[in-house]
Parts: sequence; C-alpha cells; structure tokens
Amino acid sequence: MWAIIEQIFPYAIVFTIPLLITALGGLFSERSGIVNIGLEGLMISGAFASAITVNFLQDSMSGSAVLWIGLLVAVVVGILFSLLHAFASINLSADQVISGTAINMIAMALTVFLARNITGSGNIRITSGFTPFDVPILSQIPIIGDLLFTKTYATTWFILVVLLVSAFILNKTKFGLRLKSCGEFPQAAQAAGINVVRIRYIGVMISGALSGLGGAIIILTYAGEFTGSVSGLGFLALASLIFGQWRPLGILGATLFFGFASTIANVSQVIPELAVIPPIILKIFPYVVTLIALVIFSKSSQAPKAAGEPFDPGKR
Repeated sequence: MWAIIEQIFPYAIVFTIPLLITALGGLFSERSGIVNIGLEGLMISGAFASAITVNFLQDSMSGSAVLWIGLLVAVVVGILFSLLHAFASINLSADQVISGTAINMIAMALTVFLARNITGSGNIRITSGFTPFDVPILSQIPIIGDLLFTKTYATTWFILVVLLVSAFILNKTKFGLRLKSCGEFPQAAQAAGINVVRIRYIGVMISGALSGLGGAIIILTYAGEFTGSVSGLGFLALASLIFGQWRPLGILGATLFFGFASTIANVSQVIPELAVIPPIILKIFPYVVTLIALVIFSKSSQAPKAAGEPFDPGKR
C-alpha cells in the first residue's frame, strides 16, 4: 500500500494545485456575496491565454521566463472575463447562477473560435512547460522527502504561498474582514461606511485572476495542449469550495481529497492492486462522498448568508 501511495502522491499533488487555486478564487467571490458558477469558464480563458502566449513566444524566448509570462497573461485575461460576471451580477442584479453559466458557455465557444482562427485548429500545443524537479536536501528526508519534495513544480510552491497569503488576508486584514462582511450582511456593511459594490467587484476580480491562473497551470504543467476544455475541473473546484466550508484550509483538505481520488481513478488500470476495482466506482467515489457530506452537514453549513442575493445600494 505504501508503494502505491508513494507512486501516485506527486501526480495527485500536481492535479490538486489547479483545483486549489481555482477554489480559492471562488472563495474570494462568494465571501464577497457573489456566487461564481463561472469558474470553469474562467479556467478555460486562462488556459487559452497562457497557451497562445507561450505558443507565440516559445521560439523567441528561452527558459522559464516565457512560462511565467504565460501565467501573468492568464491572470489578466481571467480578470477581464470576470468583469462580465461582476457587471451582470452587481450592476444589473442578474441571477448569478445564470450569469456564471453564461461565462462558461462564452469562454468555451470564444476560445475555441479564436484558437481555430489563430492556429488553424481548435488545439494549441506548447513544446515545453514547467519541469518537475527534486528539492535539494529536502528530497533526501525519509518518507516526507519522497512524498512532498520529489517530482515537484515551482508552481506548486507558488500556489501554496498564495494559499497562506489568502488565509492571512481573509482572517487578519481589514480588507478580508470587509470582504466577509459584504457576503454576510451587506446592508450593515454599507451602513458602516464600506463600499459594498467596490468590495464585491474586487472579490470577483480576484476570483477571475486565480481561476485563470488555475487554467494556465494545467496547460503549463501536465496537459501541454489547449483543447477548449479543462475537463470539468472548474465545477470540481466549486464542489471543493462547498466541501471545504468556505475556509482556506478546509478547501486545501477538500482539493487534496479530490486530487487523490481523481488520480487513483486515472491510474487504477496500470496499478495491479487497484485494477480489481471497476474504474467507474473510483471516478464517482469523490462526488458521492461530497453529496453525503453535504447532506450530513447541511444544517451547519458556513456559506456566506448573502451569497447570491443582489445588493441595492439605495436600500436601507
């Protein structure tokens, strides 16, 4: 059993990181009071932006600089796409679920259309992405070294830093407390002098930035090709957000669970000990567990109270 865990652990971490950063993006949006069903579309837009950027620059630039530029462009494009959702949800008081669904549809259609017109096909391939490496010294630590510090990516450690910074911002800073107040009692927040509209815009924009980053990491680590889809990882990130009870560390645990479960399902047929289990059971296992958990803990759910509710600045 230990040999199996040691074999799949690095791959599970790689799969977990895009889920984690995207779910964190959803956390900022929903903590501000805006439900963001459009995480999938924002990931697709970020994946497309990074792929097309690296595809054009990889012949004229060498090293990892072009990859970090691709990540930066993905963040910018994710923010721009998220503004559509913010405007519809905040200024127009549109149904936030419908607005998010529209973002998913627009992102998928638009990116494939652009890819076909730019490259001649719906796919964009990059010749090289981030290279896995063993962390010096730390990778030699017994047990922990093999699990955490071998075959790792620079983006993994970058996202873990983002996780810690996000937890600090949400729980220890004035901005984080204001953000959460806008998702709980926006009218009270406005009465206290907080610009609820501006805070919610910022929350949605952070959501777009982190989701776009998540889509880019998929392309630049293990996928290597944009195909117009991120295989439903945006919806899985949304499930992780709910399963993690809208808390950064809870989200970390939920995404690790989904990452491991999905990795086991993907590699089960090449590992003799797992091949005896039907693949369909392994694939649906994390979703079934999530549904059961939601039923059990529904009464103690920590969802922001005003999430999904339009806010009227003129209403007292």
